[in-house]
Amino acid sequence: MAAAHTHPVRIGLTGGIGSGKSTVGNMLATLGAVLIDADQISREATGPHGAAMGAIRATFGDEYVDASGALDRPRMRELVFRQPNARAQLESIIHPLVTQQSSLHAQQAVAAGAPLIVHDIPLLAESGRWARQLDAVLVVDCSTDTQLERVVRRSDLALDVVRGIIASQASRHTRRAIADVVITNDADCSLDALQDQVGQAARLFGL
Repeated sequence: MAAAHTHPVRIGLTGGIGSGKSTVGNMLATLGAVLIDADQISREATGPHGAAMGAIRATFGDEYVDASGALDRPRMRELVFRQPNARAQLESIIHPLVTQQSSLHAQQAVAAGAPLIVHDIPLLAESGRWARQLDAVLVVDCSTDTQLERVVRRSDLALDVVRGIIASQASRHTRRAIADVVITNDADCSLDALQDQVGQAARLFGL
């Protein structure tokens, strides 16, 4: 697949919450890819006095900004589940900033001669704006039961909240339908087995 493109190859990495997508991204980075994490950029933009906070305060009010000047995530999470239009408003503030920073990081990676750029994009399947920028899509997949168990174990979120998050994301079928490569990371997949799958994918993409 990589041979059809000039370097650097650009791939989109996605997967549902609890799929292990971040672990796969870090494994690819260890193998020599440049990882551009949309979630991390978003967290920076909504962190204390981040680039998105002025617009968030103006749109949603002071009650959605915590004492440090960052987004009050629990309160916003509750709002967007109650009001779908609030999610759209929030995304209209954050997404352009994420796109801008992602493009800047990608330009820096190209200038540095990176062989593979991995865009870690949680909502890739839900977004229509990435397709033309990517050479391929890598999906990390696991069962819904595995997602639930992992997220509840690692966070303080209630089971029904996690179910709601999963329901708000693209379905497994939708993500797999856009995939050029699927990495399966169910509960019975060891780290070594996951590393083997990541290594095979990396070779396909020229690493």
